[in-house]
Amino acid sequence: MPTLFDAANEARRRKFAPLADRMRPVTFDEVVGQTELVKPGAVFRDMIESGNVPSMIFWGPPGSGKTTLARVIAAISGMAFSQLSAVTSGVTEVRQIIKEAENRLDFEGRRTILFIDEIHRFNKAQQDGFLPFVENGTMILIGATTENPSFEVNSALLSRCKVFVLNKLEAADIKSLVMRALKDKDKGYGKFEITVPDQVFEEIATVADGDARIALNTLENLVKAAQAQNKTGKKLELNSVDLKSLLQRTHVLYDKAGEEHYNIISALHKSMRGSDADAALYWMGRMLESGEDPLYVARRLVRFASEDVGLADPNALTQAVAGYQAAHFIGMPECNVILAQVTAYLARAPKSNALYEAYGKIQQDIQNLPNESVPLHIRNAPTKLMKDLGYGKGYKYNPAYTEPVDQEYLPDKLKGRKYLDF
Repeated sequence: MPTLFDAANEARRRKFAPLADRMRPVTFDEVVGQTELVKPGAVFRDMIESGNVPSMIFWGPPGSGKTTLARVIAAISGMAFSQLSAVTSGVTEVRQIIKEAENRLDFEGRRTILFIDEIHRFNKAQQDGFLPFVENGTMILIGATTENPSFEVNSALLSRCKVFVLNKLEAADIKSLVMRALKDKDKGYGKFEITVPDQVFEEIATVADGDARIALNTLENLVKAAQAQNKTGKKLELNSVDLKSLLQRTHVLYDKAGEEHYNIISALHKSMRGSDADAALYWMGRMLESGEDPLYVARRLVRFASEDVGLADPNALTQAVAGYQAAHFIGMPECNVILAQVTAYLARAPKSNALYEAYGKIQQDIQNLPNESVPLHIRNAPTKLMKDLGYGKGYKYNPAYTEPVDQEYLPDKLKGRKYLDF
């Protein structure tokens, strides 16, 4: 049972904890951005509030509230809460928490929620180790992952968990969190008179990019900067100049969802298409140094490799896919030179949009003639009935001929249609 000493330690910890930790929601009503899960009457919320807490996986981007929801569930259910990080925890920590959960259940009759952050970082054997304790009811497992659990969580464990998808927070959600922190007198900055221009709100939301933790950390640093400059009272004004100085990047406020985003990605594409490697590298760098997701840039390069280079240099796609995979493995800032290599390669490669043009013609024909039948001679004929109906009859097996084979493969209404001009 918690003691007065424990309560005093918790109060002291909260006093010196970062703003993001102090402002962490403790009820469903305080959770922002996951309305479909936590709104009154939602199945997820009703399930938790009725005491039916299953083992589950939260899948969502950083800062979307995975840890917060796990803690809210523990508070509502009255269960003990233990937390592990798959990045830093080993077998010893896992065994210790499982032992504590068993003792708690045996002697207190109280179940434990084990929250595992980045559960996809545990290998298959480590994940399998939780199965017996999930199955016998010793603990409720809540895993958090930014990766698709279908690929990163082994099937045995996944089959015993419900998967809930958390959405990236919108700019309005971030602004709501910042406003709450500014008004809260106990955990936030409600005791101060803080002026925040609308532009600063927008810039904080842009910097955060859907991550609540980044937004609150940014706000906290801005307030500290304002306090350092104004030591005479509680009236503070936050400004863009301090924000840019704190981030040490004057152009970091590049709007990933606005006009400048599309202007720069357009400039990257057109520079590569025009075979200007220097310009392409510059625009690619502008995106990465402004905080753009490197995998977004990598995806655009993969598309360009087929759309604009295509059959003129088939190796371009290999280069682009390898660049995407390497960027995924390494991340920023180290992956910058990898994406630079792909960008330069694509810019210097010969260009052909023949595949792009061909597929456009195909789409048009499918739109106009959506249900054309497969010619009988190239249909699959696995049964006698199908063979009797003429399926596969007259098909010429190309490897059996030394001379060119004259055979039609398109539907009757598209005979002789040419899509690929290369």
